[in-house]
Amino acid sequence: MRIMLFSSQPYDRDSFSAATLPDGCSLAFQHAHLGLDTAALANNCEVVCAFINDDLSAPVLQQLAAGGTRLIALRSAGYNHVDLQAAQQLGLSVVRVPAYSPFAIAEHAVALILALNRRIHRAFNRTREGDFSLHGLIGFDLHGKTVGIIGTGQIGAAFARIMAGFGCQLLAHDPYPDSDLQALGVRYLPLDEILQQAQIISLHCPLTPGTRHLINQQSLARLQPGSMLINTGRGALVDTPALIDALKDGQLGYLGLDVYEEEAALFFEDQSDLPLQDDVLARLLTFPNVIITAHQAFLTREALSAIAETTLSNIADWAAGTPNNLVTA
Repeated sequence: MRIMLFSSQPYDRDSFSAATLPDGCSLAFQHAHLGLDTAALANNCEVVCAFINDDLSAPVLQQLAAGGTRLIALRSAGYNHVDLQAAQQLGLSVVRVPAYSPFAIAEHAVALILALNRRIHRAFNRTREGDFSLHGLIGFDLHGKTVGIIGTGQIGAAFARIMAGFGCQLLAHDPYPDSDLQALGVRYLPLDEILQQAQIISLHCPLTPGTRHLINQQSLARLQPGSMLINTGRGALVDTPALIDALKDGQLGYLGLDVYEEEAALFFEDQSDLPLQDDVLARLLTFPNVIITAHQAFLTREALSAIAETTLSNIADWAAGTPNNLVTA
């Protein structure tokens, strides 16, 4: 059974090559994103292994099914990029990696908070140029600050425990409160109350029709002036153009993004020799109180190993007729 990995990077080759390959399977690595113009590369591959920015819309799935694909093995937790109804109609099974390392993403969110607060990016550039002055580098103590956590699944829960260690007051919003977090002192409140009370907001919820543009012009207006927003979830949780006005008038004092709504054509590729065509992203990058990383929060050795092992285990289970981690419409 041939497994085609689209959007594969050198670290994918390393992690999947080191993982336990199911008997009778072979791996094929394709750097290109999956889309209508590349789906034919998977002809005669029973399994297509896709990542977050691959196109798994109905037309692409139809082409994959016609070429002999029977399983879509996502090497991610999110599946909002998959037309699940089309997959079901075509007889395509879809499996995912529900958890690989919540610590990796939670820790990256904390790294963004610390870097923004203490102006690490600005200080690094300044000292490299021989400027050892401290003007413009004043931060604040995290201890005692109120942090709003939107989504307390495994990642949000890991983030909460880290921020508790800093001595923060923790507020959370989730339809399913976590009793262990409540025992830790986390208080669950409606979203509007959290936006009004928290100095730091961190997004850890899935992207669904109900959470798309959860952070928008109206919700940004409810923040305390100078608040910090962190998004390591999905880009479309935020109405990105609305961030620019909030940054310009000081309503948003700090912004840390590891995801971006229009990232598919940009992230995971070296675009340094090309003019940036995305005007919104280009504008965000001009603000000194903004840090954007290119969807790297998951990128730890532990997470990569877990993604590879779980993905290949999912494929083996499906081939054995005992599918695990299925995603259904």
